[in-house]
Amino acid sequence: MMLTLIDLVGLLPLLIVASTAVLVMLGVAWRRHHGGTAAVTVSGLALALASLPLASAAPSSPPLMIFDGLALMGSALVLVSGLFIAAMSHGYLAGYRGPREEFYLLLLCAVTGALGLVASNHLASLFISLELLSMPLYGMVAYSFRTERSLEAGIKYLILSAAATAFLLFGMALIYARTGHLELTALAAGVAGSPDPWILGGAALLLVGLGFKLSIIPFHQWTPDVYQGGLAPATTVLATVSKLAVFLVLLRLVLVAPVFGSGWLLGLISLLALLSMFGGNLLALFQPDLKRLLGYSSIAHMGYLLVAVIVGGPLALETTGVYLFTYIVATMGAFGVIMHVSGTGSGEDASGLHHYRGLFWHSPWLAALLTLSMLSLAGIPLTAGFFGKFYIIALGVEGSRWWLVGGIVIGSVIGLFYYLRVIVTLYLREPGMQQAVADAGRGRVEKLALLIVAVSILLLGIYPVPFIDWVAGLAWAARLL
Repeated sequence: MMLTLIDLVGLLPLLIVASTAVLVMLGVAWRRHHGGTAAVTVSGLALALASLPLASAAPSSPPLMIFDGLALMGSALVLVSGLFIAAMSHGYLAGYRGPREEFYLLLLCAVTGALGLVASNHLASLFISLELLSMPLYGMVAYSFRTERSLEAGIKYLILSAAATAFLLFGMALIYARTGHLELTALAAGVAGSPDPWILGGAALLLVGLGFKLSIIPFHQWTPDVYQGGLAPATTVLATVSKLAVFLVLLRLVLVAPVFGSGWLLGLISLLALLSMFGGNLLALFQPDLKRLLGYSSIAHMGYLLVAVIVGGPLALETTGVYLFTYIVATMGAFGVIMHVSGTGSGEDASGLHHYRGLFWHSPWLAALLTLSMLSLAGIPLTAGFFGKFYIIALGVEGSRWWLVGGIVIGSVIGLFYYLRVIVTLYLREPGMQQAVADAGRGRVEKLALLIVAVSILLLGIYPVPFIDWVAGLAWAARLL
């Protein structure tokens, strides 16, 4: 299968990020320079983001890929998340005692895998991209391997991820054995009509493998430990780049393959969505660690997003884009504050809630950003998260999924308690409980990244029309329906 020049234009964002990874690797081999490596990484990701309009204008998609509206939206979200993480990692890793440049190499490899994943139109490219996304994460989570908690988190994620990959491969094998196809569009034709029980089993195994990556209950056991033990930038990649790419793949499968639209499988996904909504929120209620709390919160948010998978239809694409972006920008804000507050010399993050007690009194701008992030995750009006919740509830109402709508409302009410608990902690004032924020190595780039996140949360909450129009246009352009 030959690649033409037009195919390479369609793959331009992925090729730029992959080339940047090679350039960083060669630079590390020649001479280590933390600032230079971070600059090359940010420049490569920014160039890939700027090349998206050119790639979307390509008249045809490359082999095994499809660069439609859904892929363009996913690629933009992946690259924006990667840019933020790369910018924040420079200040975070400034005091790290050990090699720092390899972290950017792992980040670029993970972003490359995510870009391939959101555009995959073939089970082979799906699997390769998913592994290219996952394998760097093993190293990123265990990057501070001299600390017991980080090494434990990396090993847990590696073992459980390998088990999930086995389920995924077995599901692909069952589907291929019954249809003889690996391409998603051909797969749709191969399973038209009454689904074969073996194909249903294969689809269920695919759901297990992808459910692990999304940390949907009951495949969530790794989430709190890995979130707590991994370095904050690695955890941010897990919470943003990894989850959005995997979710978009799941949505594409449901929209393309009729087997995922069977009543039995949709009923199973509905049950998992309800379990995730309630379980994630209830488990987060009294967590004393902010990163663990955000881990459980992400479980609940993935449960909310599964409503888009269950209902389907044109509005599901628009809802997914709006909700994913509002979730990602709030999550980046929360983890950005953690990265800014944490001291990195020991490889341990300041993730306990006691680290943030009275934060407002010595760093009001960080407290304001974390407050905005928590309010957005809770779906409070005048923040970006409100429109995400509004869209997902409207989609559930349109599809007459009343149990799911009730689950979203009740889960959001439960979640409001622990989000407000974090906010209240920021404004408490007791002698001897305040901790100075470590600003060593924190430059203008890191502060600018946090400012952009804060403005985005407010702007999308007050005037979201341009962004919603952009997402709606991409949903309309997606050649899936």
